[in-house]
Amino acid sequence: MTVYLDANATEPPRPAALEALTEVARLTGNPSSVHAFGREGRRVLETARRSLAEPFGTHAEQVIFTSGGTEADALAVHGFGHGRRLLVGATEHDAVLQARPERDILPVHADGTLDLAALERALAGDSPAMVCAMAANNETGVLHPLHDIAALCRKAGAWLHVDAVQAPGRLALDFAASGADSMAISGHKFGGVKGAGALLLRGPSRVEPLMVGGGQERGRRGGTPALPAIAAMTAALTEALGDDVRRIAVLRDRLENDARAAGAMVVGDRASRLGNTTCLVLAGVSAQTQLMTLDLDGIAVSAGSACSSGKVSASHVLRAMGYGPEAGQAIRVSLPWNVAEGDVEAFLSAYQRMTARLGRRDP
Repeated sequence: MTVYLDANATEPPRPAALEALTEVARLTGNPSSVHAFGREGRRVLETARRSLAEPFGTHAEQVIFTSGGTEADALAVHGFGHGRRLLVGATEHDAVLQARPERDILPVHADGTLDLAALERALAGDSPAMVCAMAANNETGVLHPLHDIAALCRKAGAWLHVDAVQAPGRLALDFAASGADSMAISGHKFGGVKGAGALLLRGPSRVEPLMVGGGQERGRRGGTPALPAIAAMTAALTEALGDDVRRIAVLRDRLENDARAAGAMVVGDRASRLGNTTCLVLAGVSAQTQLMTLDLDGIAVSAGSACSSGKVSASHVLRAMGYGPEAGQAIRVSLPWNVAEGDVEAFLSAYQRMTARLGRRDP
């Protein structure tokens, strides 16, 4: 038996997404072509754009399709926030942390939430700023207080970019009401397929393209759009918004309670978190050892971000939260949309066998 509990790396594709992918992949026309085949492609593209914009409370013309969350973050930082001082939370994804070398790092509290007093001090400068803050952390599930962050940004005349890659389908998120000026999403994180994402913008914002190309996306992102992946993304979003998040949260809570009984520590459990995510520290046992042990038992989980080319290293997120050696002794369990009670039971059986065999060694 194999059990997949690594949804924050990528969700299993949803049935509607696979259906849309297959249907649109059969279309021949390039959406930029003016003949009938191209017009059909354009119809699919613009229908997808409207379908994506509506649930987030924005307008179709404010949606820029990208290849995923990393490109959307980069476009926000370089194309939208060009010329502004960059303020980045210490627990942000590397897609934001590494987007620009000249940036100021904002500290977080021990629970993983952004230090608002530090943000207010950082915004006191005269130069215009862009603040980057995640809706939900990919490793711990911790939610930042976005409305408070947005209020501080508005007061200081700063722009707010939100990496919302982990949020759709797991967290009620209204872009228009959030106070954010830009927001990044990625289709495969909520059950689409890899290769499509989007940057949402507030108002008629000017964006300098990272890729000029043929002027697609209103001149804001060149290149032929990945139409099948885009169609799959919007189909997945419709299904994701109907998920029973409470059911998944109940399973996650049970997993955490039993993991604690087996000797684990839960990271960020004093903060508001995504209902599908738990970060477990097993003191004295490296994350790599835990991953290998669980994988041999048929359980797929991860250690931190999945965007590190297969590397297993100490988590910068946990280090920012004040953890020492434990930052290299944590695994992330993230429940997918189709998780079953038996999947959680299988994980707990494997986890309990692992802790019994490896024990709680000194770090």
